[in-house]
Parts: sequence; structure tokens; C-alpha cells
Amino acid sequence: MSEISEPQTSEQAMAEELEEIEEIDTGQPLVGIIMGSKNDMEKMLPAETYLKEQGISCEVRVMSAHRDPELVSDYCSNAKMRGMKVIIAGAGMSAALPGVAAAHTELPVIGVPILGKSLGGLDALLSAVQMPPGIPVACVAIDGAKNAGVLAARIINV
Repeated sequence: MSEISEPQTSEQAMAEELEEIEEIDTGQPLVGIIMGSKNDMEKMLPAETYLKEQGISCEVRVMSAHRDPELVSDYCSNAKMRGMKVIIAGAGMSAALPGVAAAHTELPVIGVPILGKSLGGLDALLSAVQMPPGIPVACVAIDGAKNAGVLAARIINV
């Protein structure tokens, strides 16, 4: 004898529909890889390469926290709505980009300090890890873009 289930409430039905919508692959990138300069592209390539090898869609953009603050704010503020799960932000010198990204999104942000021409990348490393309370940035090693990709994949696949 089969059981008769109780009719769903509209809230239950809506929750199920939302769950189904979230599972739809929209072709949108799950990871945004941003960097402050075109010169950083070669250093950030290992993150993109690793993610693609894992079948994780990503997009790569150049945007400076200093020269394009509105662009960074818009990109990071809208990333979750676009279906992204993680932002990887690479920057050298003062390395403001990871912190600015984290200030404009609820998504996890992974900072990649990039070796600069002075201080051996220590300036970028300290800028990426010295965030105020409530603005978290995960940080990998100097020029550690591959590990940023690995960490992003682990965050997504949890």
C-alpha cells in the first residue's frame, strides 16, 4: 500500500524550484581571476590552467584597484549574482586588489601576491594578508597562482 504524502506548501515548492535552478549549468564562470596589470598575466596563468584541467569554468580580467576602482567594485559586487563561487585576485607592489575585491563581495577571495621589482614580493604578501576584521582574504605564496587555483577548486567542490 502506498503512502499518501501531504501536499507541499508554496514555500516548499519554491525552495525545490530554487534548488533546481541553482543546479542548472548556465555556462557562466565559477571562478573570476582578476589582476591589476597585464604584466601579471603570465604569473596568474597557472590558476587558469589548473581550473580548466579540473573542468571548472573561469574568466580572466585585468582591473586595477587604483586605476579602475569602479570596475573592480562592479565586478566583485555582481560576481555572486553571475554564479561565481570564488574570486582569485593577483597583485604586486601594494597589492590592494585582493582586499578591495573582498570588500565588495561575500564570495571567498584568494589573494596571490606577485613578486615585484623591490622587496622580493614581501610588500604584496603583507598587503594581501593584513586585512581588517570582516574583510577576509585567503592568501597563497608569492607567485602561488597554481595553489590559488587548487584552493578555489577545493572550495567549489566541498
